[in-house]
This record gives sequence, C-alpha cells and structure tokens, in this order.
Amino acid sequence: MTNLLKFQGERLKSARQYRGMTLTELAAATDISKQSLSLYENNKNKPELKNVLLLSRALDFPIEFFSSESFYQVKTEATYFRSLLSATKKDRTAQSIKLEYVAQIYETLFERVVFPKLNLPDISFNGGNEDYAYENDTEVAELEEIAQQVRDFWGLGLEPIKDLQYVLESNGIIITSFDANADKIDAFSQRTIINGEEVFFIVVSKKGQSIARARFDMAHELAHILLHPWSEDLESITKEEFKARERQANIFASAFLLPKESFSIDVAHYPTNLEYYRHLKKKWNVSIQAMVYRAHQLDIITSNQYQYLMRQISKNGWKTKEPEDKPYNLTSNLLQSALILLIQNKQLTGAEFVDVLKSRGIVMYPKEIEELLGLKKGTLEPQVTKKPVLIQLKQQDDES
Repeated sequence: MTNLLKFQGERLKSARQYRGMTLTELAAATDISKQSLSLYENNKNKPELKNVLLLSRALDFPIEFFSSESFYQVKTEATYFRSLLSATKKDRTAQSIKLEYVAQIYETLFERVVFPKLNLPDISFNGGNEDYAYENDTEVAELEEIAQQVRDFWGLGLEPIKDLQYVLESNGIIITSFDANADKIDAFSQRTIINGEEVFFIVVSKKGQSIARARFDMAHELAHILLHPWSEDLESITKEEFKARERQANIFASAFLLPKESFSIDVAHYPTNLEYYRHLKKKWNVSIQAMVYRAHQLDIITSNQYQYLMRQISKNGWKTKEPEDKPYNLTSNLLQSALILLIQNKQLTGAEFVDVLKSRGIVMYPKEIEELLGLKKGTLEPQVTKKPVLIQLKQQDDES
C-alpha cells in the first residue's frame, strides 16, 4: 500500500499529462474537485486513500507510482514534432512525458547492456535564418552537401538505404514507436540528458504509417538532430521559424534518401510517368509523392509537369494511400533487443525486470511498459509455473 505521507504531487501531474488529460477531465473521471486535484499536484494537500485509489483507476497507474521518486536524473531539453502547428499542446506534452519514461527505462537497461555509441558527423549548417518563407538555391545546395556528408560519414554510398532504422540505431540513435493517440503527430525526436550524457530518441507513430512514410519521418527527425538547436524552448520560436526548420528537415530527408547523383539517373528515364514511379518506389522505398517532389527539385521535371503529376496523384486517391504501400510495424529495436538479451541469458525474467524498474522509481503496470517498448503482450508478466500434482491413483492388486 502506498505511503500517503510520501504522496508526490508531481507524480500525479505526470500521470495526468501522460494520459493527455486536463484537470477538468480528471475531475469528471474521479468525482474529485478540480481545486482538490490542483492542491494535490502542487503538494499543498495530501489525498486520502480512497482518492488515491480513484486516481489510480482513472489514470491506470499503480498506487505505488504516486509515492515513488525517480532514481535517474533525466532532463529533456527540446522535442521536435512533425506537424507541431496542428497538434495540440496537450498531445505533445503527453508524448514528451512518455518518452521521458522510455529514457529512464533505457538508463536501466544501460546498466546491464552495452549499446552502440552515439556516432554523428560534425555538421555546420548556416542556411535559412534570414528568409523563412520558402526554400532557396543556397539552402538546398547546402543541405544537399550535408546529406551527402552524412552518407559518406556512415559509409552508405549512393545506393538506396535498405534498413534506415538499423543505420540509425547502429550509430547510437534510439528508435521506438508507440501510439501517439493523435492523428496529427507522425513522428518526433527528442534529446535527453541522462547523467550528463546526451541521448537522442526518434519516435514514429504506430497510427496509419506505411514503411515509406516512416522512413521519411526517421530521415526528417535525423535532420533535426543534426541541423537544429536543442537548448531552446520550441514553443517560444515564431511559426515562420518553425516552418523553416520543418522545410529544411524535409529537404535534407529527401536528399539523404534520394541522392542527387544516383536518383537522377534512375528517374530521368521516364520522369513524367507515374507507373514508372511505382517501379522506383520498390527500389528506393520512398513515397511516390516524395520522389516526384525530388525530381522537380532536381530540375528533372518542370513546374508544370510537377503540378500535373500531383493532380494525377490526388485524382488517383494516392494522397493518403499509395500503391505499393506496406504497413509499418516496429517489430524490434535496441530497447527490445536489450531486454530479450537479458532474458535469454537468464540475467533476469520479464517480471524481475518490472521489479528492477520499480526499484528505480519507474512504477508501471507490465502492459504499459510492453506498450512503450513495443514488446509482445505478456513478455513482462510473471510466468505461471505448474504445481506438482499432490494426489495419485492407488495401485490395484492383480486379481488372482
């Protein structure tokens, strides 16, 4: 049972925001007044046990969560969301807090498992701060050069990147995926400082993602990691500046996934034929729309041809679902692999890992941790062992 004297108001606020709830919504779900909830969160009053139980049920967190304290010093500096302008602040906050818990789980695994070291090229990016309205030739040329620099640094050559997630993870970036619970959030990236060391996370939404779209999202977030500041409050920058950073990330992602030299040769054969783009999609694993845009950016097709192709794409219903789209499912990542490695080597069981997390102040139900890490359902549940049978049939004497 939780120690009510140790009730931590900030834990209640964290759980509420984690679930994307306002004080008004939580008050309606628990029949506890909004004023009382505010006092609890600000440690100006302690809830009685019945209210802790109501909060636990409404927020789906163990009651021990509300009296626990985090073992780790985790500091989140900034989070870059795709579609920041359309997603609500409540949704963005919920995803940021989820990722903070993922970062703490990562730190727990880091105590036992050797992860790839962060290996990023030293990038100097100057473009874009004077004119936010549209891309210009200087900006595009600089980002083209940076994209090739990253490919060279990681030894990727000019061919299609078959497994982008593996490339990013092998260079120390943590990739994960969970339900963003908001149709307007495709992906986001976050820099977290854990015990003085920086760790970069990229989260791709589970909702309605194709593999091609998820790959572009990863490349887009890589651009933010390499190009843009992490020490400022993104809520304080202007909409124009944020749009400029999104544009720059898109230009980088396009150049990184579709290198100018090799993609130009491929697309030049039939650059105005959408059926040909379907063929190229199988090779490059990039959306048809992104390839058409890239062909225009490289001056392989004219503006009129580009607009015609985009109208055809819209007429065909390809804006939302393209041919050759395959659903994106994160079947494994570094966090999953680390935990499975520990379990397979009998370092601990799934249930024991949950207990280790509790000792570090990460008090969650196993199903929640499985969701955050993308684990198979039941991985962290206690294994039921068969009890030995206590009775048996008597041996009958043979009849004479």
